[in-house]
Amino acid sequence: MNNCSVLVLNRHYQPIHITSAKRAFCLLYSGVAQVIDPQFRIFDFADWAQLSVEMGDDAVHTVNQAIRVPRVIILQLYDRIPKTKVRFSRHNIYMRDANTCQYCGSQLPRTDLNLDHVVPRAQGGRTTWENVVCCCIDCNLHKGARTPEQAGMRLHKVPFRPRWTPTFRAAGDRVRYREWLPFLDLPTASYWNVELSDE
Repeated sequence: MNNCSVLVLNRHYQPIHITSAKRAFCLLYSGVAQVIDPQFRIFDFADWAQLSVEMGDDAVHTVNQAIRVPRVIILQLYDRIPKTKVRFSRHNIYMRDANTCQYCGSQLPRTDLNLDHVVPRAQGGRTTWENVVCCCIDCNLHKGARTPEQAGMRLHKVPFRPRWTPTFRAAGDRVRYREWLPFLDLPTASYWNVELSDE
């Protein structure tokens, strides 16, 4: 259950967040939210708990029963879409660049990646979305405190500030469950976290 994510919709069926299964169960149990199943039927907590758990379903086990983890919940009273900006963070830069070095194109685990200022701070470069990219350690060492042109390197794509949408948090820019598909705008799926500073 710890790895399960749940899509949260406002009462107009618009996606606003991805939450943990634990938080989703709290919202369901308190009556703040209801579950939407793949056939678009709506269940409150008591009705959802009565459904049988099928093979392959993620479930929470209590003393006398197993309760299926919902994939999509809808809030009963909340009708807004949060106004959120994309937060500038190491995690979010890796997400934007798909864990891929923007110089050599290698896709690597995050432990083998660094962040690089395209225009180095030593030459007046700022710590902004448009000047920071994901890069491998070898490319970062080769580039040093030079611009890509000075180092004879080329960026694969120009860094940009991504748009915020509610779905990036759980699994990069891919949708984790097919039950989410009817509610999402796939090309711009994203969710972002802690702010970086320019200090």
